[in-house]
Amino acid sequence: MPHAYPLLDVEVRTPRLTLAGATDDLLERLVPVIREGVVSAGHMPFDDPMSLYEDSPQREWKWLRAIWAGRARVDPQRWRLYFVVMVEGSPIGMQDLIGIDFAALGTVSTFSWLQPSFRRRGLGTEMRSAILHLAFDGLDAREASSDAFTDNEASNAVSRALGYEPNGTTWATRRGNPALLTAWKLTRKNWERSRRDDIQLTGVEACLPVLGLDRPQRA
Repeated sequence: MPHAYPLLDVEVRTPRLTLAGATDDLLERLVPVIREGVVSAGHMPFDDPMSLYEDSPQREWKWLRAIWAGRARVDPQRWRLYFVVMVEGSPIGMQDLIGIDFAALGTVSTFSWLQPSFRRRGLGTEMRSAILHLAFDGLDAREASSDAFTDNEASNAVSRALGYEPNGTTWATRRGNPALLTAWKLTRKNWERSRRDDIQLTGVEACLPVLGLDRPQRA
């Protein structure tokens, strides 16, 4: 049965995984993953503030509150779409899509994390490919951006593999300490060069008015 809120019905399906709108039911199923821990010792991929660095149970509480707050602040000027990554029916991570003044600028950024036991399987690239398909094919984006700390080899490798171009550097803090970020951008032209025909979108057209968009879904 469709949800009353269209953003929760959006799905992106690839041969390897599904990005499903982050309903409360799916978030509850992800809580054990959060409780077990997403960040290992010496692994600091996120900038501040980040609930995933907190100790349990504050980690789970802050993580849930941040998603609930983000879902409630959707308007044409700023939105963040939250998706749970599903593999063979099990939730293993999250993939977000963020738009700021999207109707005017057509630009998006992304954020993601994976359960540690599912890393190094190519799923990070598959997740990003899926969310980029939603951005460019479903929402008609002009450009996507990403950034990662310079020592986050996995994230930077995904950006390179998907055709992003380096776009300078900037600084951010992680656990209170300054660290250098590499910025990346992916133009629509570069995305089109490796556009996939095996990714399916569901529920996109119904969510356009929620995001302040009035153009039809791309064919």
